[in-house]
Amino acid sequence: MNSPDAIDPALDSLIAAAREAALHSYSPYSHFRVGAALQLASGAVVTGTNVENASYGLTICAERSALVRAVAEFGPAIRITAVAAANLNDSASPPCGACCQMLAEFIPPDAPVIFQVPDGIRVMPFSAVFPLAFELKA
Repeated sequence: MNSPDAIDPALDSLIAAAREAALHSYSPYSHFRVGAALQLASGAVVTGTNVENASYGLTICAERSALVRAVAEFGPAIRITAVAAANLNDSASPPCGACCQMLAEFIPPDAPVIFQVPDGIRVMPFSAVFPLAFELKA
C-alpha cells in the first residue's frame, strides 16, 4: 500500500485528474461517482467518468469511458502508460474485470495502475491487477 505522499508526482497528478473526472459522473442510481485518467505514450491525459443507465447492463465504467474517448480522439494506435481510478465515495476502486480486459488491448503489463483503497492509494503494475487477460494471437 502506498500513501499519497509516496506517489511519483506524475502519478499524483493522474489520480487528481481522475478525481476531477468523477465530479462529472452520471450516477443517479448507485450514487457511486467514479473518474478515470489514462496517461498515453504521447503524453496526453484522457479522462472519463461512469455513466449509468436505468438498465444497469448498459452502464459504462469510467475506465472504459476514458478508453473509448482516447481511441476516438487519438486513434486505435494509442498506448497507455498509466491508469488512475478514483471515486468520490471513499471506497476501494480498482478497475473492474471488464475494464481491465478492455485496457489490456492498449497497455503493457508493467504500466502502473493507481487506485483508492480504504487507507489511501495503491499503485500496482497492470499485470498484478489483471493477471489473466484473454488474448487472441494472430
